[in-house]
Amino acid sequence: MARKLLLTHIDVPGIQTFEVYRQQGGYRAVEKVLKTMSPDDVVEEVKKSGLRGRGGAGFPTGMKWSFLAKPEGVPRYLVCNGDESEPGTFKDRFLMTHIPHALLEGMIVSSYALGAHTSYIYVRGEMMPQIRILERAIQEAKAAGFLGNNILGSGYDLEIYVQPGAGAYICGEETALLESLEGKRGNPRIKPPFPAIAGLYGCPTVVNNVESIAATVPIINDGGEEYAKIGIERSTGTKLISASGNLVKPGVYEIDLGLSVEEFIYSDEYCGGIANGKRLKAVVPGGSSVPILPTNLILKTANGNSRLMTYESLADGGFQTGSSMGSGGFIAFDEDQCIVRNTWNFSRFYHHESCGQCSPCREGTGWMEKVLHKIETGHGDLSDIELLWDIQRRIEGNTICPLGDAAAWPVAAAIRHFRDEFEWHINHPEDALTRNYGLAHYADPLAPIVS
Repeated sequence: MARKLLLTHIDVPGIQTFEVYRQQGGYRAVEKVLKTMSPDDVVEEVKKSGLRGRGGAGFPTGMKWSFLAKPEGVPRYLVCNGDESEPGTFKDRFLMTHIPHALLEGMIVSSYALGAHTSYIYVRGEMMPQIRILERAIQEAKAAGFLGNNILGSGYDLEIYVQPGAGAYICGEETALLESLEGKRGNPRIKPPFPAIAGLYGCPTVVNNVESIAATVPIINDGGEEYAKIGIERSTGTKLISASGNLVKPGVYEIDLGLSVEEFIYSDEYCGGIANGKRLKAVVPGGSSVPILPTNLILKTANGNSRLMTYESLADGGFQTGSSMGSGGFIAFDEDQCIVRNTWNFSRFYHHESCGQCSPCREGTGWMEKVLHKIETGHGDLSDIELLWDIQRRIEGNTICPLGDAAAWPVAAAIRHFRDEFEWHINHPEDALTRNYGLAHYADPLAPIVS
């Protein structure tokens, strides 16, 4: 059985409340850091743990904290990114819904480490139930003396506020989130300066994901070195995975990093295999923005090793034969699913969510959506495949923020690995309107188009 660090008490009745969370050992990390540790000690412990950002980028959290500027007389801020706008990802929502005090405890620990006295939890606007749950939890923690002035007599003051967003995907990008938090349109900022230097209200700011912040609690309770013993290589600790699609048991799972993809999909402890006795066709392992992989490449790397649920293994082979851990939004597709239709659906989303600042993204996402819709509805031409490849190539790496990349990568991967399915749609338009391509040749990834 895999250990659980974040979801240990998920099934305890009343764990949403301060009283029950405290009975289960909650807020021990706050007591420990305020009574026995300096802020620098906390940062060092997080560095030792090897914790990497759980929102998608996978950047070492302790190192990110150490970059925070500390000018005299200037406030610092911690902002929790609870926007969770990546399609296929719902583990942060799960955590905020069921164990809100785990996030609050992590917020207090992290704010103390960063010298922040005002912190914010930015939550996607559609998540009103979670916003109310967090606000209630904040009131409970404050009433118990764990928030406010002079917490536990330590002399440390902290206020935490929950800020609803307006439901924009782009506000998952940290600088767009900060713009939104300041009451502006959520457009990404040009970097540098980075938020660690000039973030919220022009002050030094750290933006971390919900899961990243919650993970600081077991790190402080058990020690960074103990946390680092879980997992393999530079993928340490546990990870929450949002499993969806054609699985017997979709849901949120906490895994030890290093678990094989095959075990995660097929074992009874996790997803229980593909639903309805079907065969697996493809997987998007890290949310809609990461490359899709066919069965042969998601179960094994190109050199024949078992693919593992780690940052390194999922990225093995680069985007030619690999993908990315991303946000942990694990979407499985069975043999009956249409890759062309799925790619078009993703492209519709990214076109809708582009902020429009950058021409390649603003125009390119719309063109990709139109061309994919043309192919999907039986009006495509073989030259459209090369056109799609050319459009995504002109978007990738040419925008202020990663939304352009997020829109381009799924299209590139779909063509790279499932070109035969695109060709079938174009050559058999009437068949494509009544049935799906199936599994034929799905295991033969093709070389990318060289332009």
